[in-house]
Amino acid sequence: MKYVDEFRDAGLARGLAAAIGREAAAGRSYHLMEFCGGHTHAISRYGIPDLLPANVRMIHGPGCPVCVLPVGRIDDAIAIARQPGVILCTYGDVLRVPGSGRVSLLKAKAGGADVRMVLSTMDALRIAEENPDREVVFFAIGFETTTPPTALAIQAAQARGLSNFTVFCNHVLTPSAIQNILESPEVRELGTLPLDGFIGPAHVSVVIGSRPYEYFAEEYRKPVVVAGFEPLDVLQAILMLVRQVNEGRAGVENQFTRAVTRDGNRKAQRLVAEVFEMRRSFEWRGLGIVPYSGLRIKEAYGAFDAERRFAVPGRSVPDHKGCECGAILRGVKRPSDCKLFGTVCTPENPMGSCMVSAEGGCAAHYTYGRFRDHQNAGAA
Repeated sequence: MKYVDEFRDAGLARGLAAAIGREAAAGRSYHLMEFCGGHTHAISRYGIPDLLPANVRMIHGPGCPVCVLPVGRIDDAIAIARQPGVILCTYGDVLRVPGSGRVSLLKAKAGGADVRMVLSTMDALRIAEENPDREVVFFAIGFETTTPPTALAIQAAQARGLSNFTVFCNHVLTPSAIQNILESPEVRELGTLPLDGFIGPAHVSVVIGSRPYEYFAEEYRKPVVVAGFEPLDVLQAILMLVRQVNEGRAGVENQFTRAVTRDGNRKAQRLVAEVFEMRRSFEWRGLGIVPYSGLRIKEAYGAFDAERRFAVPGRSVPDHKGCECGAILRGVKRPSDCKLFGTVCTPENPMGSCMVSAEGGCAAHYTYGRFRDHQNAGAA
């Protein structure tokens, strides 16, 4: 295949869906988690649940970098942005995530803080060069996909002697989140659900490769299929997972061979390892404190660490009482199970991070009308 429309061929999609229907054994259920928010949006956008048999259920996971930011880290960023002489730069989705008292970075900007949206880390570097008398802080978020550009920006700042540039680091690690879902004690509070396999993230796996998922296949007997974001990618991955489950296998398979290898991008991995090290623990929205799941800037680059330069509250803050983002990120509940969904909480008035992000599960269900299908089924 050479063109994107070939990955969206309706005839091939129907053929894959028919194969899933034939091979999904009657009398058993298949609970498959798509870890990545990009997959969640593809599944909703292309109506994939409507093509699947009733016993194959797709479950949204915590693979949305904006969604998993805890309220306390948003508060920390707002505290930095409000300090005199600071310009805080970050990606667009982050600006609207509510912190304590439903104050977001966008509202902090309206209140006088200098908060700017950027499209890349290099945009933040440029702003630092153009404002030598101001402290420019880049609010860095994301999984392994966006970590190498942050590392590159820190090295570039050092090379250029930009002493007014720092990074507020919130990069997190995919394998740690998967392990937490499989064995975390929080299931006692939020409930649990059977998981028969995972659709592995695409962009993350380009960087880290498929090798890290082998542990979950071996230790937890959970098959993983790394997949691309197009509808045919997702359908083929589901079929591959159904076959593994039927055969009693638990291996790592790579559907996204056009971009992912077993070892990933070694150059990007070396860059990240040079600039960052693991934190002993890091808080995730919905997952709580997850050991060795976040990155911090190494001592050698400590001059570019915003957490060393600025005082931040550093508090753990609970989510809004009515918000079910935590359970949704764990896959325990669907977005439509939240009482706020589609009423109080909408993309224009988000109560939780899952409704804010372009990769959020709630935003996907709202945007593509999956919640209306759920409501209609309930009414029937």
